Amino acid sequence: MKIKDTLNLGKTAFPMRAGLPNKEPIMQEAWDEAKLYENRLKDNAGKPAFILHDGPPYANGDIHVGHALNKISKDMIMRYKNMAGFRAPYVPGWDTHGLPIEQVLTKKGIKRKELDRAAYLRMCQEYALTQVDLQRKGFKSLGVLGDWENPYITLKPEFEAAQIRVFGKMAEKDYIYKGAKPIYWSPSSESSLAEAEIEYQDVRSASIYIAFKAVDTKGLLPNDSEFIIWTTTPWTIPSNQGIFTHPDYDYVLVAVNDRKFVVASELLNTVAEKLAWENYEVLQTVKGSDLDGMVAKHPFYDRDALVMNADYVTLDSGTGLVHVAPGHGEDDYVYSRKYKLDVLSPIDDRGYYTDEAPGFEGLFYDEGNKKVSELLSESGALLKLDFFTHSYPHDWRTKKPVIYRATPQWFASIDKFRDNILSEVERVDWVIPWGKTRLYNMIRDRGDWVISRQRAWGVPLPIFYAEDGTAVITPETTEHIAALFAENGSIIWWERDAKDLLPEGFTHPGSPNGIFTKETDIMDVWFDSGSSWNGVLNQREELTYPADLYLEGSDQYRGWFNSSITTSVAVNGIAPYKAVLSQGFVQDAKGRKFSKSLGNGIAPKDVTKQYGADILRLWVASVDSTSDVRVSMDLIGQTSESYRKIRNTLRFLIANTSDFDKAKDAIVFDDLHGSDKYMLVRLNQVITAVREAYDRYSFMDVYRTIFNFLTNDLSAFYLDFAKDIVYIESETSSDRRRMQTVMYEVLVTLTKLLVPVIPHTAEEIWTYLEQEEASYAYLTEMPTASDIPNSDEILDVWTAFLDFRTSVHKALEISRDEKVIGKSLEASVTVHPDDVTKVLLKTIGMEEDIATLLIVSEFNLSDQPLSDVTLTVADNDIMVVHASGHVCQRCRRTDETVGENENPHYVELCNNCSHIVNATFPEIAVDGFEAK
Repeated sequence: MKIKDTLNLGKTAFPMRAGLPNKEPIMQEAWDEAKLYENRLKDNAGKPAFILHDGPPYANGDIHVGHALNKISKDMIMRYKNMAGFRAPYVPGWDTHGLPIEQVLTKKGIKRKELDRAAYLRMCQEYALTQVDLQRKGFKSLGVLGDWENPYITLKPEFEAAQIRVFGKMAEKDYIYKGAKPIYWSPSSESSLAEAEIEYQDVRSASIYIAFKAVDTKGLLPNDSEFIIWTTTPWTIPSNQGIFTHPDYDYVLVAVNDRKFVVASELLNTVAEKLAWENYEVLQTVKGSDLDGMVAKHPFYDRDALVMNADYVTLDSGTGLVHVAPGHGEDDYVYSRKYKLDVLSPIDDRGYYTDEAPGFEGLFYDEGNKKVSELLSESGALLKLDFFTHSYPHDWRTKKPVIYRATPQWFASIDKFRDNILSEVERVDWVIPWGKTRLYNMIRDRGDWVISRQRAWGVPLPIFYAEDGTAVITPETTEHIAALFAENGSIIWWERDAKDLLPEGFTHPGSPNGIFTKETDIMDVWFDSGSSWNGVLNQREELTYPADLYLEGSDQYRGWFNSSITTSVAVNGIAPYKAVLSQGFVQDAKGRKFSKSLGNGIAPKDVTKQYGADILRLWVASVDSTSDVRVSMDLIGQTSESYRKIRNTLRFLIANTSDFDKAKDAIVFDDLHGSDKYMLVRLNQVITAVREAYDRYSFMDVYRTIFNFLTNDLSAFYLDFAKDIVYIESETSSDRRRMQTVMYEVLVTLTKLLVPVIPHTAEEIWTYLEQEEASYAYLTEMPTASDIPNSDEILDVWTAFLDFRTSVHKALEISRDEKVIGKSLEASVTVHPDDVTKVLLKTIGMEEDIATLLIVSEFNLSDQPLSDVTLTVADNDIMVVHASGHVCQRCRRTDETVGENENPHYVELCNNCSHIVNATFPEIAVDGFEAK
């Protein structure tokens, strides 16, 4: 036997190298076979429910890192809740209707307008379901548990039926109406867009000043007066119907170069500078209210432009007179209603001028800018043409500019229940406080919701038209359609004629001949997902409404958070969520958005292939996801180093408790030493802090708390000196068993706390904890802090000792630099303490070897001042010298007893080690050790 064989070196088959990419898929299959998700819920039957409602990702393409951040965060919450006394089912979902799927089919050469509508929609459906399968596989590879075989999918008949019922209830309350006011229109998509489908990009636009000649000034201004307007959308001038002025502003008539112009008084100097007026004279001042009812002439068409008052006109820019095109501007439309102006919008679905704009027919609207400038120049109405760069709305799917365009659309009135929504916004718990302000302001300022879309792939608006054109939306018809959709899916709308979709025997006064037609527009996809509270929470027996939590990206304040609370309040008067948590966007290491053109994207499957899902999950836990987060393979690599630290520390605990039987070997609390009790008190603090962090959804605090405990309390202190006990003392010694008692408690506790973050690793560790009854760590309960007497006193004592220990380590480092010692076990430390430290050290020294705690060979307290002080810290003089004696070949301490033993086989050992070896391995006393 060799000397090292007499040591209790920890042994375990738990590998140092994780090998996660190979292990995780096998573990996930085992979880499925063991019905881990189902069994956890079964164990939780009867417990309070916690419902996180999954916001549906769009079913198109592989999952990206943003998806991973979102789904992993949800899984951490649900795993924690299920281990913390709740019944927390997780039903994942997918958003499957909409333009992107149509675009994919177009790229594949499928021509929608040449196909039977129903056949085309089945192609869309088939493609969407393949994408659901693709993404489901990706999410499961991240270790996310849920009801993956029964997700909610917005194209499923039961979901579509629930959506129709939401629409029907809103219609019953008179919240649904048809109008022709201007809305966002995407020529590239040939469809209306909601505000949630708009993003902003910088564009270069024309900026022009135009003079409108007066026709009728009511005798208040000269007949040759001209009104100057400024606009950045010259292409809308063919649609001009008038000019807005503010009733309370002062306007001046200015003589310039034989012409007379009207501008706002406060903007005169600015306009004069812009138009390079060198000599001008103010002839007259009038109130904006006096201008109301005057008439000007369109600059190149033979029609009038009415001068009107509107209090939205500002003096921030321009001239104080605003070009009015009711067909192309929301304010233009709203404020011109009382003047009964025509709503002219001579632009077709594709963005081309119609014959309602003579001279522009067939031109793309953007090309109209140049044509307008030419005509204005010819008529002398163009005073200045310039260009500037500004932020402009774009279609978030096609990335191309949108326009305001008046077309017949279906709307959901927000005004009628806006105050109710705002009241509910106030009531919801916003985990990130600014989220409330953001959504509140959006709801407060938003216009009515355009819910109709001129596309194919979506849920039809369940509206019929009578012979006289009256729209037919009744409780009877919508419920009948909902029942048809529940049985057949919404594609039946396109497979049957209107009469075959209506209830049997249905009549309407507007159709004396019983003839009806049906609406061909579909619903905004935000109405799909926005009604999921009804299609999922109210439909699934295991779920409840409202949900406890919605968790999505910060873009969903304008999207899902917004549409969900709108429909829910409209129908039921309450928000569909009790609390809302948002996350930032994932960016590359330089803070840029991921994009194909930059080639800076990272796919979760690339991370899991190289590092494993647990590394990606640990990264999610390590970042502050309440704001934008950066990720790169280098950053993931840094996370893997942290993982390695966690894994190896837990491996040390596994190895050094492998011979520990908690039923027979555990030491009761009262018999533990102070350092052991301190570790259990600190473990209590970790349990409390981690659980509070989980409750706050602060995964970063979970990570930091556990990592700091592993690094600072365990590795740098307790386990550092533990080796000199658990390795050296006899296997069954009380000193060794007390430390194993603590180590095992720490190991089991940390494993449970880590299940939500790194479940694969936690479950792998659990297979080595054979004394634990549960077959999986996930089937256990979250640890709770135990009641430890005198915890505060224990903390105070050991916090003070750790401060003292830090001072000693500084002294050791000085001695090492001065070549007095090499390793710390070569040191003999003597301290002349102040009174407080003296009491502290004597108290600790009554039951523990302070030299062992400091990892030195000898420690002494001196009542007399020291002659050779290495370091003085807070009135404590510390002296470090090289310990006398020789190095024990077993414990590596420098000890004067080495070589003094009478047995020649023990001459390399100190007295302590010789006693341990002699008692444990008596044969060595006769045969000796093998040669090295």
